[in-house]
Amino acid sequence: MKVLILNGSPRVGGNTTIAVNELLKTFAEEGVEAEAVQIGNKNVRGCIACGTCASKGKCVFDDVVNELAPKFEEADGLIVASPVYYASANATLIACLDRLFYSTSFDKAMKVGASVVVARRGGCSATFDELNKYFTISNMPIASSQYWNCVHGREKGQAEKDLEGLQTMRVLARNMSFLMKSIALGKEKIGLPKTEEHAWTHFIME
Repeated sequence: MKVLILNGSPRVGGNTTIAVNELLKTFAEEGVEAEAVQIGNKNVRGCIACGTCASKGKCVFDDVVNELAPKFEEADGLIVASPVYYASANATLIACLDRLFYSTSFDKAMKVGASVVVARRGGCSATFDELNKYFTISNMPIASSQYWNCVHGREKGQAEKDLEGLQTMRVLARNMSFLMKSIALGKEKIGLPKTEEHAWTHFIME
């Protein structure tokens, strides 16, 4: 089992990293290989809707997004972690996710997704919902925990004091490990759900 974790914080070693490290530690205990990649401090521009990825098989901007694509394809699960800015995720992370999900054509069905949000106080629920939408549009089941996946802290290192938040991270990693292993067993024993050709319907019809 492999999990790719995207750390959307621009702060190396900050509170989002504390949450991610708790996940990494627990995945190791569960025998799951996990890799964390810091995204928030990278120079990532947004999608320009050029459609080049449809013909080239990768994004026209050859940056960390194209580096992440094969890692995402190989992974059994994806976690996106972000600090909260104005009740939203870090803009660099969103730009990365927009391009990563749109430019990759491989089947994401039954890869397990999870989002983690870190804030001083509020905006966690809105950001949590925002990030989960990437999974729910891609046939990816979402791993849950004992509470919404949030950790609190403002100054660097304060997240270490959020004992409930850190416990939520550990429970999330255990639940995600179980779900990925169960899906792998299900693929082997009963196969994947039946698929249909996508029925593309637009709001304006001619």
